Amino acid sequence: MTPRLMQLEQALAVGKLISLAGPGEEQQLAAALAADAPPGPAFVLGSGGSSGGRRWVQLQLAALEAAADGLAHWLQAQAIDPEACLCLDPLPLHHVSGLMPWLRARRWGARLQELAPPLLRDPALLAKACPLPPDRPALVSLVPTQLIRLLEQPEGVRWLADCAVIWVGGAALPPALADRCRRLGLPLSPCYGSTETGAMVAALPPARFLAGEAGCGPALPHARLRLGVAGDSGPVEVCAPSLAVGEHRAGRFTPLPLHGGWWRSGDRGRFGPSGGLELLGRLDRAISSGGETVFPEQVERRLLEQAEQARLPLAQLLLLAEPDPLWGERLVALVRAAPDPAAAPDALIEALRALAAQLPPSQRPRRWLACPELAPSALGKWQRRRWQQWLASRPPDAHS
Repeated sequence: MTPRLMQLEQALAVGKLISLAGPGEEQQLAAALAADAPPGPAFVLGSGGSSGGRRWVQLQLAALEAAADGLAHWLQAQAIDPEACLCLDPLPLHHVSGLMPWLRARRWGARLQELAPPLLRDPALLAKACPLPPDRPALVSLVPTQLIRLLEQPEGVRWLADCAVIWVGGAALPPALADRCRRLGLPLSPCYGSTETGAMVAALPPARFLAGEAGCGPALPHARLRLGVAGDSGPVEVCAPSLAVGEHRAGRFTPLPLHGGWWRSGDRGRFGPSGGLELLGRLDRAISSGGETVFPEQVERRLLEQAEQARLPLAQLLLLAEPDPLWGERLVALVRAAPDPAAAPDALIEALRALAAQLPPSQRPRRWLACPELAPSALGKWQRRRWQQWLASRPPDAHS
C-alpha cells in the first residue's frame, strides 16, 4: 500500500472528512468546505467543471461501500469472483472513478494496482510495467480518450484483451470506437454514473456489448433508474444508497436535492428495447433552433460516425451554440484535422459540410471553424466553457 493510501486508511479509521482536490484546486476546495456538514468517514470530491462552476460533493464511506457491494453482485452475475480480482486504477484519487477502485478492492478483499498516468499514454510501457496475471480477472475503468490511446499500438490491444472487464464511462463512447472494440473482441462495459451517484449506477455486461447492444446497460443491483417525465425520453433520475449527501459551497453545506429519494441528473436518456439506459445528451446543453430541440452531442456522434465511414481525416469535432436572430440558436462546428500532411482543413470541412447537409436544417452547423488546438481534457471531457470563450473571440462572420 502506498503512503497516500495508508494516510487515507488512518483518516477513515478515526472518522475524518477527507477532502480530495485536484492539482491547483486546494484553495478553491478549502474555501468551499462547510463546518456544518455531516460527519465522516466521508470524502469530498470535485464534480462538474466542464460547463458551469466547479461543485464539491460529499460522499459518505457507507454510501461508497454500498456502490462497491452493488458492483460485486453485478460481477458475480458475470461469473466473476470479486475477491479474486485485480482492480487496476489508472485515474487520480480526486476523481470518483480513481477513488472507487481502491475502495472496491478494500471492500472485496481484492488486489489493487495503481497505474501511473504516463503508462496509459505508452501502451508498450504499460504492457511491460503491468503484465496482467492469467489467474486473476483484471478490472479497469477507462475514459474513451485512454481507450483510444491504448488501441493505437498492438501492445495496448493485447493488454486490453487480457482484461476481464473494461468499464468505459465519463464521456460518450463513439459508435465507430464501439464497433472497433467489438471486432477486436474486447470485453467493454459502457457504464453510466457521476460523482453524485458514487460512480457507476448502470453498466452493460460485456457479453451484451459484444453482441451489438448499445447504451449503458441496466441499473446495477444497488440502484434504480427512471425517467423524470412521461414519454420515450426524459431526465435520468437515480435512487440508490450510494448517492451523495450534499454539496459544499462557499462555506455552506446544501443537502442533495431529492424528491422521494430520487435525484435528477442533468442527462437526458431513454430505455432501449432490452431495458438498458441510452444517453441522449446533457439537458443543460440542449438548444432550441428553429422551433426544434437539438442536442449537440447527438449531432456530434452522428457526424463522427459518418466521418469515420467516409474515412475523413478528422481528429476532433465539437459543436457549440451561438445566438441567431431568426433561429434562436444555431450550431457552430469546431474542427481539428488529423495530423496528416494530406489532411487539408478546408477540404475536410467541405466534406463535413456535405455530410451535414443530410441532417435536418436545425442540426446543420451554420459555421465551421478550423481549430488546430481543439482537444478534450485528460479525462476525455470537453471543457465547453473554454471553447465557448474561444468561439466568442472569433469574428461573427469568421469561417474556415
